[in-house]
Amino acid sequence: MSNPSSIPDKAAGAEQARWFAEEVRPHEPALRAYLRRRFPSLRDTDDLVQESYLRLFRARAAGRIACAKAYLFGIARNAALTIFRRARTKPELIVADFDPLRLPEPLVDITTAVNTHQELALALDAIDRLPARCRQVLILWSLQGLSPDEIAAELAISPHTVRAQLAKGLKRCTEFMKERGVTAPSS
Repeated sequence: MSNPSSIPDKAAGAEQARWFAEEVRPHEPALRAYLRRRFPSLRDTDDLVQESYLRLFRARAAGRIACAKAYLFGIARNAALTIFRRARTKPELIVADFDPLRLPEPLVDITTAVNTHQELALALDAIDRLPARCRQVLILWSLQGLSPDEIAAELAISPHTVRAQLAKGLKRCTEFMKERGVTAPSS
């Protein structure tokens, strides 16, 4: 004898399967093409598509979907952007790059450690003394690793302005450090 409470669950599951097959699945080739075109360096499109489906099912359960295709593409785009944001803030550790036989370098002597700490504090002080826009551009370039074109887009200024601010900031920081007896390391 079947359980009467499972009948609505089966009907809901059948409806969800029908909805997916008719309104979502037909867009998969276009979604994959969109992701490859928009994010050519994306490594695993399959995982992103599956994650997008999962988020789409959750949104449907919450009753927030008017157009499955538009919602699916938006979810996929946002998920891809999140992947790139994470990659920019924390580099991925590749296991193949790990050499288990390599021993760590001996600890540096205390004098070197103190000098490095003092130089870092001076560099941060030099950056803090820059004009606001110059400081902002230098931080985006040096600490966040953005290119001048990316900085220009982020701050809604021209790439020429970004390059000028970078040159100005680097020159002022170098002068600040030289005035305090710190010179750039020789190559």
